[in-house]
Amino acid sequence: MRVGLIGVGLMGHGIGKNILAKGFSLSLMAHKNRVPVDSLVSLGATEFVSPAEIAKASDLVILCVTGTPQVEEAIYGAKGIGEALRDGLIIADCSTAEPTSTIKIAADLQARGVHFVDTPMTRTPKEAEAGKLGLMTGGPAEIIAKIRPVLDCFADTIVHAGDVGAAHQLKLLNNFLSIGHAAMASEAITVAAKAGVNMEAFRDIVMAGGAASVMFGRLINVPLSDDDSHAKFAIRNASKDMRYYTNMTERLPVASFLGETVHQLYVMAENMGYGDRYVPRMIDVFQKINGMKK
Repeated sequence: MRVGLIGVGLMGHGIGKNILAKGFSLSLMAHKNRVPVDSLVSLGATEFVSPAEIAKASDLVILCVTGTPQVEEAIYGAKGIGEALRDGLIIADCSTAEPTSTIKIAADLQARGVHFVDTPMTRTPKEAEAGKLGLMTGGPAEIIAKIRPVLDCFADTIVHAGDVGAAHQLKLLNNFLSIGHAAMASEAITVAAKAGVNMEAFRDIVMAGGAASVMFGRLINVPLSDDDSHAKFAIRNASKDMRYYTNMTERLPVASFLGETVHQLYVMAENMGYGDRYVPRMIDVFQKINGMKK
C-alpha cells in the first residue's frame, strides 16, 4: 500500500517516520516548516506540492492537519484531493474535526468510489515518534481492517468507535476531559502557589489518590522546573477543540455548562496572547489574572 501524508508537523513527523520504518512508501506535501519534511525525505519519502499529487501517488492518504477548515481545503480546495479521486482510494483523517463535516465529506466521496474514514489521535508528539499513539477509528470495519497495517505502524492502541464520524465524536469527548483537566489543574496549581504550598508535596499527594490525572502530572512540571514540554499542544488548538465540542453539544442538544466554561477560559488565554504557547502555560494565564505575574 502506497501511503500519502498531508500535515507533517509535530505529530505528522512521527507518523511518517514510523510508516517509513515499517517499509511502506511515503509521499508527503511541502510544509511551511522544512525541518520535519527534510527529515522524512532523507529517510526515503517523496515530496509533492499539492494534495492532488499526493492522492495520485497513494492508495491511502492520511490527513494530519489542524482542523475542519484545513481538512475541507485539502479535499475541496484548488489542486485538492477532490481533483484526483478514483475508485478504491482511502482517506484517513487523523485531525480533530467537526463530526458533521466528516459525515458530509464521507458521503460526498463515497458517491465517487472513495472511502473517507476518521482516525483521530490521542497522546503527544513523544508517542508519535515512538509509534505509540492511540487511535479512534470511524468507518466500515472492512476499510479499517484494510488500512490497519499502516495504522499499526504509529499506534499501539486502536479503538473502533463505529460509523464514520463516531471517532471524531469520541475524540471531542476525550479532548474535553483532557483539556478540562488541564484548566482545573492550572487553577489548583495557581491557588497552591499563592498559598505557598510545597509543590513536591502537592504533586505526591495528588498523584497518589483519586485526584490524579495525566494532565496534572504533566502540568505540575511548570512550577517544579518551568518545563512545559510534557504537553506540547498549543492553547489555540485547545480552544479550537473545545469550540468543536460545544458545537457538538449544542447540536444534540445537551446543556454543557463546564464545556462552555472551559472553552471560554482558552479563548481568554488566546486573547491575552498565549495562543501559540503550550497548554501548561494556562498556569501563567491563571497567575496573570490573579496578579501573580506581569
